[in-house]
Amino acid sequence: MSIHIRFAEPDDRRQWENLWRGYQAFYEADLSAGTDALWQRLMNARGDGPYALVAVGEDGELVGLAHYLYHLTTWSDEPRCYLNDLFTAPEARGKGVGRKLIEAVYEKADKHGAGQVYWLTQEFNKTARRLYDDVANLTPFIKYTR
Repeated sequence: MSIHIRFAEPDDRRQWENLWRGYQAFYEADLSAGTDALWQRLMNARGDGPYALVAVGEDGELVGLAHYLYHLTTWSDEPRCYLNDLFTAPEARGKGVGRKLIEAVYEKADKHGAGQVYWLTQEFNKTARRLYDDVANLTPFIKYTR
């Protein structure tokens, strides 16, 4: 499967939204109330982001998405890159889409001068974690939220 990674464009809205809904369904979340505002932020991203990359299949259809942003940290003078969302369409899984999206985020982060790229996933996401174990280092941190 030939995959091309690029920034999302205004004409991608319908296909991006289908992927975004699939991502939400996977994590059993409903973020639909903020979808329009998110799309506007992604289309007008500058500086720290958030940015949207999409994976385009041979037929021109979107088969994956990655949203990322940059932020400062007290632990380094370099910004960090947070890979906020990563999703591959079910029919494209196992074909290298997730890896290509992560590598594209790595490339963007390097150009931005980010000292680290990181992301979160749920413990049960075993299929994706096999990829993550191959392209990144697992840390011992535990997340808390309010």
